[in-house]
Parts: sequence; structure tokens; C-alpha cells
Amino acid sequence: MTLDELKRLDPKKIGSWPILPKLGVLFLLLLLLVFASYWFDWQDQLAQIDGAKAKEEQLRTTFLSKKKQAIDLPAYRKQLVDIESQFGALLKQLPGKSEMDALLTDINQAGLGRGLQFELFRPAANESAKDFYAELPITIRVTGNYHDLGAFASDIGRLSRIVTLNDVSLAAAKDGLTLDATAKTFRYLDEGEIAAQKKKPVAGAKK
Repeated sequence: MTLDELKRLDPKKIGSWPILPKLGVLFLLLLLLVFASYWFDWQDQLAQIDGAKAKEEQLRTTFLSKKKQAIDLPAYRKQLVDIESQFGALLKQLPGKSEMDALLTDINQAGLGRGLQFELFRPAANESAKDFYAELPITIRVTGNYHDLGAFASDIGRLSRIVTLNDVSLAAAKDGLTLDATAKTFRYLDEGEIAAQKKKPVAGAKK
């Protein structure tokens, strides 16, 4: 049909129109109906569906994470047992309060056994308490030859209890070398001391 023929069609007599214009009108009505359905109804439904899909994906991810944790639970429990065992072994390397004097004697004997001369052996007046252990620094100054000083440091590292040498410095002396250092020893706190430590106010905490 030509454009002029379309213009002559009477909208009030659609039933008498040729087949092609009728199909065109029906197609336009169908498009209008689909658009109206989408705008007033389907749009909200599609948004709800998208929200449900996102929630489903979130729940799936949470489920898979929980499932993995459940599968790995025996391994985590074994790891916890191993950690507790290792912690217990390390704790045994810390002397108790009653053993500190013997440990100080061991440090002194380690130097004397290497023929070193102690010019200073001064434990700190007070310990520094941590969560479950206390730290005691000892200022030492010993004189001897280079080989014996090195052997002394090695002996300290091989003690059955944990002792560390810190702030080490060497200086020439009349009879060899002088070693200045801070030896730090550690002991574990007993239950009463741990309870008292927990009751102490945290630094900077509001009263």
C-alpha cells in the first residue's frame, strides 16, 4: 500500500481495512501491551528475581565456606593439639620462681667455666611481667680472649632454660677483650601472679 492509501483509511472502520494495516495495528498494540506489562508489573518481578538470585548466591557461598570448615575441623583440632604441645614444651624451658637462683648460677658458671673474669653481674631490681611470663635483665661485663668469649655466648645459648644476650658490645682490654651485654632470662608466672597481672589496669584505659 502507498502512503496516500494509508492516510485514507478510516480509524472508525478498522474492520474493513486491508490485512496488512490490520496486522500492523495489532503488532503495535502487542508492543504497547508488552511495554505496559513490563513497566507496571514485570519490572518489579524481575528486580525481585535478581534479588533472590543474589541471595541464593550469597547463601551458596556461605554454605560452601561452612562445609569447608566442617571438612577441615579434624585437621584444625589436630593442629590445636600440636600447638598446645609445642607451647607446653616451650613453657618448660621457662624456669619457675624457685628456679631463678639456680639459673643465675648457671649463667655465672658458664662464664667462669670458660676462664672469664666477671667485672659486673647485676640482675635488675625488678622483673618485667608480661601476660604469662616475667623477664629479668642482667647487666654483665666479662673479660677474656675472643675465643673464650665466643664459647661463653655459645654456652649461654645451649642452656636448658631460655637466656638471650642483648645489646652486646666488645672493647679492647688489658688482658684481651671486654664484653658488655644484657642477659635476659625468663620465668613463667604462677597462677596467682597471672591472676594479679590480669587485674592490673591497662595503660591508657579510662578510669
